[in-house]
Amino acid sequence: MTPTVSAYIGLGSNLGDSAAVLRAAVDALAALPHSRLRRASRLYRTAAWGRTDQPDFLNAVAWLDTALPARELLAAMLGIEREAGRARRADGSDRWGPRTLDLDLLLYGEAVIAETGLQVPHPHLHERAFALAPLVEIAPQASIPGVGPAHEALARIEMGGIEVLDEGEGG
Repeated sequence: MTPTVSAYIGLGSNLGDSAAVLRAAVDALAALPHSRLRRASRLYRTAAWGRTDQPDFLNAVAWLDTALPARELLAAMLGIEREAGRARRADGSDRWGPRTLDLDLLLYGEAVIAETGLQVPHPHLHERAFALAPLVEIAPQASIPGVGPAHEALARIEMGGIEVLDEGEGG
């Protein structure tokens, strides 16, 4: 049997039916080859971060056990984004703008990866409550390499009005 690693993927959306987009993205992640969905968090409504002149985001985190190498997992995630209608600009000028779907590889086991286009752990994970809160919900034991326990990182930052949505809510 091929060894697997726990990968944590941040999901975000603020265009269209964001709740449905995030549910479909979790289903697509669960269907990846050599991967198994362990858990997905509830949805969290958060104010836009970076560029604030846009709709609120819905965010979540999915936990996969996967045998896919990090680069292949990232490529699959980008494919899921494209299927959801996301078109990334080559120059990155849309980085902080509205989007149908944004998938970020937050953690890949205990790996520290610094390659062009692939940074793990996500370089700002420890600063973003909208990623940490759903991560800690599904994996309270998660640790961020170079930072420490995710729950401790979350306790050190402002929650910024994040709202946990009830099951089934979210449009």
